[in-house]
Amino acid sequence: MLESADFLTPAQIVVELDKYIIGQHEAKRHVAIALRNRWRRLRAAPEMRDEIVPNNILMIGSTGVGKTEIARRLASISDSPFVKVEASKFTEVGYVGRDVESMVRDLVEQSVNMVKTRRKEEVKVKAAEIVEELILDILIPPVTAASGAAPKPALGFPTTSPGEVPDSDHELNERTRERFREKIRNGEMDERKIEIQVQQGGGGISVMGAPGGMDEASMAGIQDMLGSMMPKKTRKRKVTVAEARKILLDEEAAKLIDMDEVKDEAVRHAENSGIIFIDEIDKVASKSSKGGGGPDVSREGVQRDLLPIVEGSAVSTKYGIVHTDHILFIAAGAFHVAKPSDLIPELQGRFPIRVELQSLTKDDFYQILKDPKNALTKQYEALLQAENVELTFEDEALERLAEIAFEVNSEVENIGARRLHTVMSRLLNDILFDVPDKIGANARILIDRALVEERLTDMVRNRDLSQYIL
Repeated sequence: MLESADFLTPAQIVVELDKYIIGQHEAKRHVAIALRNRWRRLRAAPEMRDEIVPNNILMIGSTGVGKTEIARRLASISDSPFVKVEASKFTEVGYVGRDVESMVRDLVEQSVNMVKTRRKEEVKVKAAEIVEELILDILIPPVTAASGAAPKPALGFPTTSPGEVPDSDHELNERTRERFREKIRNGEMDERKIEIQVQQGGGGISVMGAPGGMDEASMAGIQDMLGSMMPKKTRKRKVTVAEARKILLDEEAAKLIDMDEVKDEAVRHAENSGIIFIDEIDKVASKSSKGGGGPDVSREGVQRDLLPIVEGSAVSTKYGIVHTDHILFIAAGAFHVAKPSDLIPELQGRFPIRVELQSLTKDDFYQILKDPKNALTKQYEALLQAENVELTFEDEALERLAEIAFEVNSEVENIGARRLHTVMSRLLNDILFDVPDKIGANARILIDRALVEERLTDMVRNRDLSQYIL
């Protein structure tokens, strides 16, 4: 839990965020402090640990300035379960729509998958040894005392019979198995077809029609219980040794982990390390009105449903009760029409840290194209490298691309850094189409300012830019 943050100070967290996100230093500082504070809380005196609550953050800024990316990268740095939800997708209790508690259930589901993956990785070596024996038993069945010969295995699983066998037969069998073991390890048997028995998917029980008052978590728990009571269905599959190794490795690793421990750890992980990113919270902000009805009432209802989750409550999930007191909530919105003060006072109070993200400038666009580890230019270079085509960008070309993206954002709707996807796609689509038919392997393509001008100038001049808007 927060292991990767053990050695990361707030300043080091900002450095990690800088590798992927340009600018927005104030927002990075706040989320870095919030992440480090979680690590500090877990090491505080036991009598104070439960009293320390997270300082939830409200990010204010137009689309495409990095709000979601900051939250997502923060979760990645700390290896925390993370879910992004849109507040506008929720509806007040009693209306048709998503229940606000579903965000917590999604978070726990994500946490269970993370813990399960880590546990499977821990037992991978042992599972691989078991799988190797299973495949060997299919290829070279063990000998039996009755016939002194190798029997046909039962659906690909080991068949052994008690009793002694002649040493010569036993030794011959073992030598043969060792030779085949080496062939399997060296990959010489990868294309050999064998028949294995695998668990059949889709054998779950569906419960139709929930009784009145029964929530989603209770229904999921009943469904899982009924599914576990039913015998597991299996079926035969004829696959290569390489495919069998992958299929059986996952099954055997799952058998070696204790799912009860996984669920307990996942719930703790979600409670203490979980991050929920609530986007478009401005869409449920209700402007003060004198009327007593209309859409503003519904929006306020969503806020009041969100309030207990953000304040700290117990949510029922199919993995047990989850307490939301120490989950970090990061809310975000453009707030072009509504204002943060239009949120109900109680909800405002649960997001004490407010940070305004700056609109991106031409220089920011240039840095976004050039510096991040996942920069768009580097992504396109990697795509064409797969075709053995070398793609390079001149600095002047990047400057002009940044300038065009900024101009289009200024003239049409400002969608932030997402506009770079538009201009890069427009610039490179012909090249991507011509590789490899017209542009063969080992070709070198240089993107200079002249090429950018040739392909994108009309995009800026044309006032009807609807076809370029993402």
